[in-house]
Amino acid sequence: MNLFKIILQSKRHVYPFNEPARDLRILNKPLWLNQRDVLAPYTRHEIELPEGAALPSTKEACIVYRDNLLFDAGYIEAFLSEAQKTGKPCQAAFTLDDPAFREHCLPLSDSYTRSGDVFLIDLWYYPNGPVDAAQPLVVSLLSKEIGYYHVPTYMAYDQGDLVYQVPLRTLIAIDSWVHIFIADTVFGLFGRGLRFETRLKKDPLFMLKVLISAMYEGKQVLESSSLVRIGRNCSIDPSAIIHGPTTIGDNVTIGAGVVIENCIIGDNVNVSQGCNLMLSVIGDGTFLPFRASLFMTTTMENAMIAQNTCLQMCVIGRNSFIGAGSTFTDFNLIPIELRARDANGTLKSANRPVLGGCVGHNCRIGAGMVVYPARTIESDVVLFSSKDRRVLDKDVRFEDSDHHKLKGADLHQRLYPRMGEDTIDQW
Repeated sequence: MNLFKIILQSKRHVYPFNEPARDLRILNKPLWLNQRDVLAPYTRHEIELPEGAALPSTKEACIVYRDNLLFDAGYIEAFLSEAQKTGKPCQAAFTLDDPAFREHCLPLSDSYTRSGDVFLIDLWYYPNGPVDAAQPLVVSLLSKEIGYYHVPTYMAYDQGDLVYQVPLRTLIAIDSWVHIFIADTVFGLFGRGLRFETRLKKDPLFMLKVLISAMYEGKQVLESSSLVRIGRNCSIDPSAIIHGPTTIGDNVTIGAGVVIENCIIGDNVNVSQGCNLMLSVIGDGTFLPFRASLFMTTTMENAMIAQNTCLQMCVIGRNSFIGAGSTFTDFNLIPIELRARDANGTLKSANRPVLGGCVGHNCRIGAGMVVYPARTIESDVVLFSSKDRRVLDKDVRFEDSDHHKLKGADLHQRLYPRMGEDTIDQW
């Protein structure tokens, strides 16, 4: 298939990163690179258009999409297959009957346009070039309800077991940091596990291959090479426990007593002694000193999470440092609704009873901090641990950064200003 790929740019920044979605890392790859890799088998040339630009006049078959979308090969294959069967221009759409869309994609987003009973998204197929109208094409994400957390009865308010709607296919607009968490953890790691289980059940030959591989290697199935993929030039201590599905990149060092379960570990990562990583995406160049613990957490490239720090259901931006002994909590002890900032920066329901926090790019967070659920720290912020600032119970913006109090404030350069703001001199 040779489609003309037309990319519609979205310049809006995702808070608290202050960067367009296309440049943020999803599953340890920039979003634009995820899009390119998925569409590579279907396209032969492309063009990028700024916001508001008219689509080119052509009679070629086209695929058009907004660059804040994350989609996987399974969704694109199904969408193009169904669209070609109609022989008409089609636009991707969802209904509220799709639980993964209803529970995880729609909250905090404004990238979906309601039209009757369907929600349209900026992904089109044109068999004979762009035209003014396209019919909605609903492609199910094929989700399955999977439990992930249990709240004890004495703490529960209207819930016990908490669940995600985990899809076999992925399509989601990245409008909020919460969508990065959903894309990496629910649609990414949980989805990968679900696809593996589904294949085991449907493909006896594949199941036999996995079992034989585990027996030959003398390992449990979850520790075998069928589920744990290790890159080149890695150093892994024999006492480390690694359960799949897990992918480990090149030049990775894993120390004694480390426990890793269902993770993506990037290149040039150092995981020191006693660290615990579960259902997490660890970006290239990340350094985890001893006894750091990450649960359902994403770190982008070159982050550092110091010793004895615990992150649960969090997203940490690139080149950021989290000091030793810090804890990002994920559950309100009294029944207060968790809220997060939507695509326009407005606090709205996160539609999640359990959710950690988010740290932007180029941040420096001092030791011993306690961060309340769903709080955010904007890019370029520096926080000193002190008697006045030990517990963070509200969002921290760049204006609140502690480094403004210092004479040498210019030593910490602002790299990620908000749209319309260029330099630190404004502060």
